[in-house]
Amino acid sequence: MNMISRDERKKQKGIKKFLISFTYPIKGLRYAYNNEQNLAFDVGMALVVCILGFLFHINKYEWSILVLTIGLVISCELINTAIEAVVDLITEEYHPLAKVAKDTSAAAVFIFAIVAVIVGLIIFLPKLISLI
Repeated sequence: MNMISRDERKKQKGIKKFLISFTYPIKGLRYAYNNEQNLAFDVGMALVVCILGFLFHINKYEWSILVLTIGLVISCELINTAIEAVVDLITEEYHPLAKVAKDTSAAAVFIFAIVAVIVGLIIFLPKLISLI
């Protein structure tokens, strides 16, 4: 079997390597979606928000803000998942610093989720009120 080192792989270039590099984030998304309940919830809420966006005919600036917000919430959730995996890789035993790492990465997601709700309210609440 022809084994090449990590350094040799990093030196490789070309379209094949470039295209293969897209498989890694797709695998990461698939893993997180299948194993992280909060990410599945975030994706579900993103779909609801997009449907509302189409129903209320939001403008391109509102779409831009929503897409950015959705992307950031999902990215925060993925980073949180990565941090939790690294912490679990390093230690299976309880350690106060491991708890700090997990709790603070979860807090980052929580804070941005609150911001996302506020953004949604700013965009959709006036439109909902106008229906009344």
